[in-house]
Amino acid sequence: MSGTALTEYVEGIVHEDTQVGDHGLDLTVAAIHEIEESGRVDFGGGELEAATTTPHETEKRNPNDDYEWWNLDEGQYLVLFNESVHADEPLVCQTRDAVRDRGAFHPTLFVRELERVPLSVPAGGIRLKENARVSTLFSSPGS
Repeated sequence: MSGTALTEYVEGIVHEDTQVGDHGLDLTVAAIHEIEESGRVDFGGGELEAATTTPHETEKRNPNDDYEWWNLDEGQYLVLFNESVHADEPLVCQTRDAVRDRGAFHPTLFVRELERVPLSVPAGGIRLKENARVSTLFSSPGS
């Protein structure tokens, strides 16, 4: 399925000409959260508790910049996207090469809807600009 066909399942695209490719659709970061207090997972699900998170602050690299940056140190974060996904069949969401080549990544996911995605950041950290394209959505194999 082409990136153009994927737009049928995605709302909130920031800039379609840039995000839509021949084989996928790039997803952009809207917010990054830090995990403050651990959540809980039990056997039966009766004691499930979400982790407490707070938005990670952004800052301008230069005073005249229109967009700010997240300066992420080594660790685990949660990424929230500008886009929302609503698909009947699972789609593949994976880390963009540009992010992975800089040592950061998130797990490859099969999604019908898109929620927060865990992001692992390497020892050297990474800087992400607001609306950076961090993930790519593809059709599932065999679709």
